[in-house]
Amino acid sequence: MALRGISVLELAGLAPGPYCGMVLADFGAQVVRVDRLGSRGDLSFLARGKRSLAVDLKRPQGAAVLRRLCARTDVVLEPFRHGVMEKLQLGPEILQKENPKLIYARLSGFGQSGRFSRVAGHDINYLALSGVLSKIGRSGENPYPPLNLLADFGGGGLMCTLGILMALFERTRSGKGQVIDASMVEGTAYLSSFLWESQQVGMWEKPRGQNLLDGGAPFYTTYKTADGGFMAVGALEPQFYKLLIKGLGLKSDELPHQMSMSDWPEMKKRFADVFAKKTKAEWCQIFDGTDACVTPVLTFEEAAHHDHNKERGSFITEEEHGVSPRPAPLLSDTPAIPSSKRDPFVGEHTEEILREFGFSQVEINQLASDKIIESNKPRANL
Repeated sequence: MALRGISVLELAGLAPGPYCGMVLADFGAQVVRVDRLGSRGDLSFLARGKRSLAVDLKRPQGAAVLRRLCARTDVVLEPFRHGVMEKLQLGPEILQKENPKLIYARLSGFGQSGRFSRVAGHDINYLALSGVLSKIGRSGENPYPPLNLLADFGGGGLMCTLGILMALFERTRSGKGQVIDASMVEGTAYLSSFLWESQQVGMWEKPRGQNLLDGGAPFYTTYKTADGGFMAVGALEPQFYKLLIKGLGLKSDELPHQMSMSDWPEMKKRFADVFAKKTKAEWCQIFDGTDACVTPVLTFEEAAHHDHNKERGSFITEEEHGVSPRPAPLLSDTPAIPSSKRDPFVGEHTEEILREFGFSQVEINQLASDKIIESNKPRANL
């Protein structure tokens, strides 16, 4: 796989960090999750392909263990607020002095500097501070977040993954690692570059929910069907809009011009009335295979069984993980091969990992006796 031979130490955290680590593992990196003693493991359910080492980093002996691991590691990924790692004597200045090739990825909500760098937050807070949340929502309603996808996973985990890959590539030329300051606020704002740049042409001059791409246009929104399902409409271009009107059984010459914004509210009502007369399956029969840009809004179960997704193998089914999306993008020569093993128990691989990094059994026994590390091997079935 593409990242074969790359070693990663992922300090346990919530959502964005585990996702970043899972992507790296899916594409071949050897990822070790560093867990706290007595913790419940990855509550984000994103531990695929990882091994677990349990160590108490708050004690000097535990911090020393991590420093020793980092001396022989390619990437360390930490998800804490600014100053936490420095307090543990595990900051980049110390670790990179011992290993100049180390890539030190810092994934946090507000970044490593600025007045908010030491305060708590979640996806909705980072999304709000990026400016993006102000653009999302129905007309006349409060802004609302699209789950916790944008900041946690798009602007956070995935943007941090990109930073790690770029740093790995740069290291092939300089031979040196570097520090990655991945702020979820900035990552989300960067994702929204199109929104910022397109302001100049008036794409967002109307209030939230009344513009071309935020649900204001009758040809770029969703409609409820007779059976309680939904259809998504994205017929922006005139030639596609023409096919939409045809599929709905309406006549163009009896309707206002497509871009007559003052008529959009009435047009949405008219389209809604039409969509409500047929089931989702009936609308699929009408629009499938056309360029009207009309598709069903699928549930997770429906998405996994949709013909197109099945033909491409877009979802994988495994005994341990159930149904999940196949890693993307699909590389022609070195595609990701996600692990089919169950997620690791906290501390399941502690001794195994320490031995790989040169710890003697005497050292391991002493660390266990001092309760610096924890080893939780699965019990054999009787």
